[in-house]
Amino acid sequence: MKKVAWGLLAAWIVHDLEELATMPSFSRQPDLPSFVRTSRSEAATAIGLTGVAMAAASAVGAATGGRSKFFQASLLGFGLHAGTHIAQSVVLRRYTPGLVTTPLVVIPFSVWAWRRLKAEGVPIAPSDRRFNVALAAVVPVSHAIARLPRLRRRVLTWNNGPRMSE
Repeated sequence: MKKVAWGLLAAWIVHDLEELATMPSFSRQPDLPSFVRTSRSEAATAIGLTGVAMAAASAVGAATGGRSKFFQASLLGFGLHAGTHIAQSVVLRRYTPGLVTTPLVVIPFSVWAWRRLKAEGVPIAPSDRRFNVALAAVVPVSHAIARLPRLRRRVLTWNNGPRMSE
């Protein structure tokens, strides 16, 4: 089960390297909303923070032989998030970051991992809402933390900007 557990981290790394390489240039497209715009440092920070969660899930999965609810929820979330990449590209009618590795890495790894868990007789834990909520928040919270320096600069600029004389 260690191959499945650490495979999750490896698959995530391959997938997120594509995102890191393409997100900054993608986000500069003029027709995208401003909240999508992400600098290379913001993307790297958000990806790194999410990576901490994925590494923790993989470590727990390896230690428990894949039985951990946290690991299984992370594996499920990784597989299901493929749908967001496909949906984004369909809606925008173009490439979006992560689209190439979604059918080449994310989906095949996820299917393989669940089959391996079942073949090895690992009980599949029922979904735990606490993990689902926490894991669903990891990516948006990571992006929010990554954008704190930008927000701080805007607040400082706003506070120290030109003032009207009285």
